[in-house]
Amino acid sequence: MCAAGRRWGRRQRALLWGILLAAWEAAWGQLRYSVPEEMPKGSFVGDVAKDLGLQLPENGDQGLRIVSEGRTQYFVLHGKTGHLVTAEGIDREQLCENVQQCVLRCELIVEGQMQVYGIQVAITDINDNAPSFRDAEKELKMSETTAPGSRFPLAQAHDPDSGRNSLQSYELSGDEHFSLAVQAGPGGDQRPELVLAKALDREEAAFHELVLRAMDGGDPARTGTARIRVTVVDANDNAPVFSQAEYTVRVPEDVPVGSTLITLQAIDADEGLNGEIEYSFNKIKEKSSQTFQLDSDTGAISLLQSLDFEKGDSYELEVQAHDGGGLFDTTKVVVTVTDVNDNVPEISVRSALREISEDAPSGTVVALLHVRDRDDGVNGEMRCSLDGGVPFRLEKSFDDYYRVVTAGELDREQVSEYNVTVRAADGGSPSLQSSAVLALRVLDVNDNAPVFAEERYSARLAENNAAGALVLTVRATDADWGQNARVRYRLREGRVRGAPLSSYVSVQAETGALYALRSLDYEQVRELRLWVLAEDGGAPALSSNVSVLLQIVDENDNAPQVLYPPAAAAGSGSGSGGAWWSGVELAPRWSEAGALVAKVVAVDADAGQNAWLSYELAKATEPGLFRVGLHSGEVRTARSPLARDAARQSLVVVVKDHGRPALSATATLSVVLAESVAELLTELGSAADEAAAPAEPAGSLTRWLVLAVAAVSCLFLAFLLLLLALRLRRWRRQQLLPPASGALRGVPVSHFVGIDGVRAFLQSYSHDVSLTADSRKSQLRFSASGSCCDTLPARPLPDEPAPLLGDQDPAGAIPVDPSAPSVSFSVQIFSTTLSSDSLLPFSLIDPSLA
Repeated sequence: MCAAGRRWGRRQRALLWGILLAAWEAAWGQLRYSVPEEMPKGSFVGDVAKDLGLQLPENGDQGLRIVSEGRTQYFVLHGKTGHLVTAEGIDREQLCENVQQCVLRCELIVEGQMQVYGIQVAITDINDNAPSFRDAEKELKMSETTAPGSRFPLAQAHDPDSGRNSLQSYELSGDEHFSLAVQAGPGGDQRPELVLAKALDREEAAFHELVLRAMDGGDPARTGTARIRVTVVDANDNAPVFSQAEYTVRVPEDVPVGSTLITLQAIDADEGLNGEIEYSFNKIKEKSSQTFQLDSDTGAISLLQSLDFEKGDSYELEVQAHDGGGLFDTTKVVVTVTDVNDNVPEISVRSALREISEDAPSGTVVALLHVRDRDDGVNGEMRCSLDGGVPFRLEKSFDDYYRVVTAGELDREQVSEYNVTVRAADGGSPSLQSSAVLALRVLDVNDNAPVFAEERYSARLAENNAAGALVLTVRATDADWGQNARVRYRLREGRVRGAPLSSYVSVQAETGALYALRSLDYEQVRELRLWVLAEDGGAPALSSNVSVLLQIVDENDNAPQVLYPPAAAAGSGSGSGGAWWSGVELAPRWSEAGALVAKVVAVDADAGQNAWLSYELAKATEPGLFRVGLHSGEVRTARSPLARDAARQSLVVVVKDHGRPALSATATLSVVLAESVAELLTELGSAADEAAAPAEPAGSLTRWLVLAVAAVSCLFLAFLLLLLALRLRRWRRQQLLPPASGALRGVPVSHFVGIDGVRAFLQSYSHDVSLTADSRKSQLRFSASGSCCDTLPARPLPDEPAPLLGDQDPAGAIPVDPSAPSVSFSVQIFSTTLSSDSLLPFSLIDPSLA
């Protein structure tokens, strides 16, 4: 009972070890299957996908692939089922002639994972070959004196099958004089021997016919036969003898065909026919018989075809020497083929990528290589390497498999394609080497933003450009490739003078051309600062921007604009009569040369040279009376006015800029020359009548206003006379002020103002009157304290002021008594404010004479 339990425990452990061994082999990528030979094409071998736990790809033509050494592929993988099937019939005897265990090896390549799994398929033997003899007929010569019990070696049968299907036994039939004995050879083979069971008598029977039958152990058994003819001859005392029982010869595989490898020698002591020796192969395989040749006379073994260490490294030959009397001797010849470094290493690309992304991590497998050398020993030892200068390295994968993996980061912008050269060299002397080139294209990743050709752009555009004019072209390049390098341009949003920037300029998305969408005006926009954004077509997109300065260049498109005199003064007198007086300037007749009369004020909206203004007198009533400052626009007297000069002078001043071509404007000034207020009013009145004549309804109101002002002035003068008379009566002996000269003589020219001054004068005007007792004369002084009309600086009075009333001699003036009492009073007359439509037809001066 205990023994039975121990046996069961041993079975369990054996089963467990078997399971662990299978699991270990599967974990390390090893699969083992067996299949009988001579199976038809497409026969099932094993379920590879299931055994390895692989997911079959949707497309059965890609992903999994079977490769094997040699030119013939014996197995394929069924793409839809993952089954390993035979690709063609397999003959075990042809593939594994001298090998007891016939195993075919192949590898499963998983393309996507760059993995390799080893597969071993054992080819089991079937009884498809019958035993056969090299010679179907064999002739032996025996002396009639041969003693019974003598043994004679027979040719062995050959059965390429293995195991029980190989040769198992021999049978002899045909004659009672002979029997069969089978001896076991050193390698376990069976060697038949012919045994003489009964003495021979030549006179009784000169020949004996025998049949040797060889049988294998198959089911059903197969047999092969050989006919043996024994000839009885006269007595032969000595048999041939070889010098060695076994010969060994070592030859390199590159020995020339026809070379003699070894010469055998046997000696026979007999003479004559019994001493003649003939050599022959007693036991030889078919392959050996095609490789070696034996000279029957000399015993020399020569080479029929070239040797190949990779196909066969050892041959065993059995040679027999026969003399003329039928005696023989047998020897064994072992030919050992030594390896010569005649095979270069073979590099096979089992799987390889053609494209790889530039952002692939380090260690990414790009190729799976198989390297082998058919030589042996040192000649078969290989060293694999990659040519320098590439970001890849080699790693040992499985047996003779290597992986090419990335050794660092890739950058398509620096290197877009790699030709990776793999070299394999053996250890022979001299060393042989081979190489394989892997072409690998680096796929682009959007890792580069567009870069503009310039850090900033600027352009100058003349104003008044046509809408849609090309301003400039920005250009950006992207180091990436394909869609990632496609650059599109757009404007960054902004506003100009409250309007969107896109209403002023636009950028062409494909070319980067910047266009002006409207006609630009330098006087409104001097420059445009904008940003252009360049964006590539990647996902996600990368972008960069650049600043663009667009400077508007001024053109001479604005004529000078006259600010003073107002625009209405430039007319020819048409319109209202009041408008004519806006350009009237007053000048005393005693003005000296160089006295300032007026100033023409003009501006130009342009800039630079186009805004430089110059003034010149184009037309004048008296050409030599006035001159105009070239750059200041000041109108001054060129000489003192003469009595013959007309009271009313008309001046036309031309204002020009310095543009090309130059633009100009004109200003018309009317200057009135007068000696006194009365003359001034007279000239103004007559001028008003002439101005109002073409349009009487429009000037009637102005005329009445002039008359009203004149009446108020007369009443004012009368009131002054009345006051003076009263003071003269009370202060006869005192003189209020020193005598003065004429009415308006000595008043500066700058005190004359235009109609604006008259309007201010009418709004508020003050007079101060001072009287002394007993004075007959009095002086009127205009006070500046209450005046709002002082638009020009006051000038001091002349040294000899003229009297205001009458033309008295200064010498007859009554001296002033300092001790006499005096009285002074001030009278203010306020005028009503006139509307802006009715202006007075004259200008007064600011009487600040303090």
